[in-house]
Amino acid sequence: MDVLASSPPLPRRRRPPVLAAIDLGTNNCRLLIASPLKSGGFRVIDSFSRVVRLGEGLGRSGVLSAAAMERAVAALTICAERVRRHRRYRLRAIATEACRRAANSGELLERVKTAAGIELDIISPDEEARLAAVGCAPLMGRRHAGALLFDIGGGSTELIWLKAGAAEPVFATSVPLGVVGLAERFGEADYRTILAAVMPQFAAIQRAMMARAPFAPASHHLLGTSGTVTTLAAIALGLPRYQRGKVDASWHDCARILAIVERLSRLDLPSRAQQACIGPERADLVLPGCAIFSAIHAHWPCRRLRVADRGLREGLLRELLAEGMDGA
Repeated sequence: MDVLASSPPLPRRRRPPVLAAIDLGTNNCRLLIASPLKSGGFRVIDSFSRVVRLGEGLGRSGVLSAAAMERAVAALTICAERVRRHRRYRLRAIATEACRRAANSGELLERVKTAAGIELDIISPDEEARLAAVGCAPLMGRRHAGALLFDIGGGSTELIWLKAGAAEPVFATSVPLGVVGLAERFGEADYRTILAAVMPQFAAIQRAMMARAPFAPASHHLLGTSGTVTTLAAIALGLPRYQRGKVDASWHDCARILAIVERLSRLDLPSRAQQACIGPERADLVLPGCAIFSAIHAHWPCRRLRVADRGLREGLLRELLAEGMDGA
């Protein structure tokens, strides 16, 4: 008797739903879609990023412009289409500083829900810092006592002090300084003018942090995520075009990165636009980002920088994954 032939087929296990994370920032709209792994991690299977400049003009008007909302809705509609290619999925979509500040952010949320079927969650600065930490903490150097994680965004910069072995950050804060806001405020002002303007705010944060616990630069490193530091890292690596696989998790001497900042500060806008890994879309944002990085290094002068091409979306994916495991 052929037992195998007469036995009913075994039921096929349903694949777990894919995980999707959308981050609508002041400058960019980004999507990651990942597949859970048996090991407990995830594998990225699709991604999308588009410059939408949602915060354009926000500093002057206090509201999101009609054109900026159109760009954001168009990008989020693409995100929704890519997520829905997968029959089963779990999605979380967040918005950050531009939507926190805009008086008409509710209008954008309604338009996104109607056009794309996505419910955006405007998160607090504390939640933004926490998610950045969740996404980037795996890159903290094992030979270091801790790291200062910083995320230079379009509308704000998050600073999170992580210590090796600690479950929670020692200190976390958000400062309303971002590359889009500074670019609009200063235009083509000299780099050193922008740097002088941002230094006092980071000095105040340093004093607040030191009141909590001493920060020892000699035993810590900087851990940076954002378009600014990934661009600087790509230039330091001599890449003719941006390659995430070479930039993410790369180590750099801060002195080398500061030398690149100095070189970029001497270039005019057209010359910056011609630089590899910058281009016209980021040419006006590079100097404000460089000024923020220089101010951070001046107050927390670590020798080494690790660069992360990851952040909020990875934090969201890790939390979606953990929620699924808890409910299993």
